[in-house]
This record gives sequence, C-alpha cells and structure tokens, in this order.
Amino acid sequence: MKKIQISGELSRRQWMGVAAGGLVAGLVPFAGWADNRNMTVVNRRQTVTSPLAITAITGKKVVVVGAGMAGMTAAKYLRMWGGKGLEVTLVEPDALYTSSIMSNLVLNGSRTIAGLQFSRDTLTQRYGVVRKAGTVVSVNRSAKTVGLADGSSLPYDRLVLAPGVSFDNAYGLTQTDYNTRTPHAWRGGAQTTLLRQQITTMQNGEIFVMTIPKAPYRCPPGPYERACVVADHLKTSGRGNCQVIVLDENPNVQAERHTFETAFTGLHASVIRYIPNVTGIQIDPASKVVTYVDAVGGTQVINAKVVNPIVPHRAVGSETGGWLAQAGLNNSADGRWAMVNVLSYESTLLGAEGIHIIGDASSCGMPKAGHVANQEAKICADAIVRLMTGAQPDAQPVANSACYSPITANSASWLTAVYQYDPTDRRMKVANSGGQIMVNGVAATATEAASVSQENFKDMGTWFTTLMKDTAA
Repeated sequence: MKKIQISGELSRRQWMGVAAGGLVAGLVPFAGWADNRNMTVVNRRQTVTSPLAITAITGKKVVVVGAGMAGMTAAKYLRMWGGKGLEVTLVEPDALYTSSIMSNLVLNGSRTIAGLQFSRDTLTQRYGVVRKAGTVVSVNRSAKTVGLADGSSLPYDRLVLAPGVSFDNAYGLTQTDYNTRTPHAWRGGAQTTLLRQQITTMQNGEIFVMTIPKAPYRCPPGPYERACVVADHLKTSGRGNCQVIVLDENPNVQAERHTFETAFTGLHASVIRYIPNVTGIQIDPASKVVTYVDAVGGTQVINAKVVNPIVPHRAVGSETGGWLAQAGLNNSADGRWAMVNVLSYESTLLGAEGIHIIGDASSCGMPKAGHVANQEAKICADAIVRLMTGAQPDAQPVANSACYSPITANSASWLTAVYQYDPTDRRMKVANSGGQIMVNGVAATATEAASVSQENFKDMGTWFTTLMKDTAA
C-alpha cells in the first residue's frame, strides 16, 4: 500500500479532494491547511498567529461540547476555515486529553498514560479557540443555549456535540466496580493503569477474562487487539501457562477478522481461547467468578484472576434523564445514539436544526474510532462554514478510516477503508478504490494488512503522531 506525501497549503475544498483521492491509497491521515492567507487573531486577550481563511462570516458563534478526537478537530478546523468572524468555544472539564488510541500498549508497559496525554492549549494559542472548563447539563433548542453545571449558559448559532460515550452498569457490575475492581479501561486513563497493575500481579497458570459487547461499540478491532497484547505479554514475561479467555457477544470477530482469527489459532493459540455468541454474562466483582451461557445454551463458570469487562456503551447523556435524552437528541431506535444527516452531521430530529453531533455519540454508518472522529469533524466543520456563507454542504462527502493493531510487542496489522455517501440510504458506506460503493453488485469491504509485521508496528507510531498533530496541534 503506497503512502502519499502532500505539501504546501490547501484550501478547504482541496482538502476534501485529497480525502476523495489520495487517502484511498494511504494509511496516514493528512493535516488540512486553510486558505493561503495568514492573519493575526485577537481572542479574549490572546493574540495568536494562525492560518485562518478570509470568509464573509461575521459575528457568529459555534459552541463545541467535548474535546476528544472529534471535538478538538472540529474546533480547530472551524477556526481555520471559518476565519476571524467565527467565534468557537470549546467546552470540556479536563485540561489534558488522554488518548484511548494506543492505550492497549500501556498494558504491556511499552507506553505510559503520561505519554498518551495531550494539551489543548495549542487550540487557543495557535487558532484562537475559546476554551471553557465545564460540564454540560442541558441543551435548550429553542433558545439556542447550552447550560453548564456551574449555572452559566452559552449562546450559539450552531452547536457541535462531541460528548463521547458512557458505559452501562452491566453484567452485575457498577461504575464503582469499573473504577476499583473490574476495569473496562475502554477510555484511556486511570482504569488503564489499574488493569495494567492487575495483569502484573497474575501468576503463571491464572486466567484473564475479557468480554466484548454487541456491536456497535467503540473501536471494533480494539478488544481483539487487547487480547493479543495481553497474551503476548504473559508469554514473554514467563507466564505462558496463563489463559486469556475472550467472551464475545457477537457471532464472530468484528474487524480484521482474518488477522485476529489467524493470531488466535496460530501465534497466540497456546494462550487465547476465543468464545463467540455468548449471552447471559454475570461477573462477581469480589471473587472474579464469571458465568455465561454458551452458543448451545450451556451455563459455564470461570474462576478468573483478572476480569476486564468491555461493557455496552452509549452516547454521553443518552441515559434516562440525561441531558442528551432530555433534548431528544438520542433518537436512534434503541435510544443510545444520535441520528444525523451525514452531509453535515446535523441532527435528524425535527426542531433540532443547527445542532450537529459527531464522533462516537453519533450513528452514521462509520465505525466509532478516533481516526473516523477526526474525519467526521472535518466534514462537519466544512458543512457549517458553507451553511454560514449561504452555500449547501458537500453533496458527496468522503472520509477515510485507518487504524493499526499491535499483535505483539513489536508487530502490528492495519485496517483501512474509504467511506462515501450513499444517497439512497443516506449513510456513509465503504467504497472501493474507484469510488464506487458497490463492486460488481457486492458491497465493498475494508482492507486489512496481508500479514503482521514489525514494519507495520513502526508505521503505527507515524500514523498516531500524524493523527494527533492533525487533531490538536
């Protein structure tokens, strides 16, 4: 797979052209550049020099809620493409962003949480994004305001919601159990460190159990990647008689199926036991006894040393009484996700015009993943700028999804796909390299690495660095 290098400054429209053409051939996400103009921007006593476009937008406000991969990218590109007449306020309680991408490598000690933390200061210093430390508690659609926990409110002309996901109480476990005894560690941070500590205490012959919820869930290949990383670490640290038991509520591996099935039955066959189609999972957080019902209806019991339940999750605020639910924005059939028009990521809810939802919280046809969130944010930012200048969103948006998965401490695989708008279903679908959604009447599929290699592992570092620079630098 050939990687494409691009240089110089690109307009917003040119960036979209690169996404449609160049990214179909490459794994590395590319930074977008604003129009070929530089200017000094004054923003709340902060003077910054950044490449902002000159547009007809004046006196407009966009509030972005959530500063993860989607929110940071949206805030950055709204400023770059919207120009000095567009004020962008980013609402987020935490000063640092901790990446979930690459966090599985914390479990084998090759990375640290500190090394996965990124400051959001550049968004203010370089692009003039106004940052507001706070937590959203309400959205008033008619007044066009966002209410915060401190009692203040922020007015907006357009609102971008990128709140991420929250994790259900599941399998007999609570949020306290996740934080103290049975970490899901599906958000990079303290739980990742806790899971690392628990794995470190395992003795040879003990059992590590992890669960995978029914799709959709955040990062489709991530659980299988984690199983491989943990198995490899146990083997290379002299605990090769340990078991990694994977209880999957799905009928089969959900991403990079060839890669992971090969790893499970070959490279890691002595350690990993993969069990699909399980139901009825129950976990005792104190004893670490796990019970489940297998595919033929039998009840099974596992006495584990470490339990890592990746539990079902949903858009933040979509729980009963949550702020997203109160605003009616969790309008998927199961109430877990926000339905959006993928030409602009505007909510499909009647009366929610001007509210856009991006990242893991939305349902759009693409996987819930960091690189995808970065891509969605750019499509959304482009659409908002167009709408604010009297134009219409791009009728044929294209997005690239790419990720790498470590299989051992020094080897990795990859998965990539280009998504194109399908006007019939009004969803984003995988396209082939010629830009067609259907190939000989058959839906196109994502492409995965032909083999696991050390070169892929090296490329993974480049991909991650490039993606984070494009998102937050």
